[in-house]
Amino acid sequence: MSEQLLLTENRDGVLIVTLNRPESMNSLSRELLADLNKLVSEISVDKTVRVVVITGAGEKSFCSGADLRERATMSPIEVKQYIQMIRNTFTMVENLPQPVIAAVNGYAFGGGTELALASDIRIAAPNAVMGLTETSLGIIPGAGGTQRLARLLGKGKAKEMVFTAHRAKADEALAIGMVNQIAPEGGLIDAALAMAARIKKNAPIALEMAKYAINYGSEVDLGSGLAIESNCYAVTIPTKDRIEGLTAFREKRAPVYTGE
Repeated sequence: MSEQLLLTENRDGVLIVTLNRPESMNSLSRELLADLNKLVSEISVDKTVRVVVITGAGEKSFCSGADLRERATMSPIEVKQYIQMIRNTFTMVENLPQPVIAAVNGYAFGGGTELALASDIRIAAPNAVMGLTETSLGIIPGAGGTQRLARLLGKGKAKEMVFTAHRAKADEALAIGMVNQIAPEGGLIDAALAMAARIKKNAPIALEMAKYAINYGSEVDLGSGLAIESNCYAVTIPTKDRIEGLTAFREKRAPVYTGE
């Protein structure tokens, strides 16, 4: 993978992934997207990674979406291939067994917002601005934006934002539930790491199963969702982590989970 386009740092089980094209507002070139796809595939089977934090290089932009200069050189077939790649990559992000936090530092338009929506938790810098702005360019969100935004905010609000290509600043994004919190000025990564630390202290298999139950259970009727939850719960019963959790509670100490 190109170290120049995608930077990684593992801080005691929290993997910080940085989109590193600040000169292009961290837009998603085909090369960067290929690197991200490969990395996400590797993370999915890496037991040393407990939480993932995705952010952008610099303070101006998280990700401005597709690289429109590169897009202008693509044939119609290449555009279709690119859209399929970005959609599949973001679905891989959403389906990672580890919790994923998007640390939105600045502009997040189009694919940038779609990447944040594919994450589990979104933390915004005070200068963050988010929006699915594709209709202003004669297209629509193509990497899951119409689906994930509607599920997060409801159809009415999602339609308003997509139809008007609205750009929501951090305060508005928080008010409508588009982000979970706004970090203090200059403290975005610290806020993301603090959230990751709260998550990381809990059992990895339990976190994976809770994520699975929420993601898939929310897409079906309640009865089916309860069945999904029951099956996910059953996965945790024979784990060493469950015994460790009970033992630590009884011994009044912090549990030490191993993901087994």
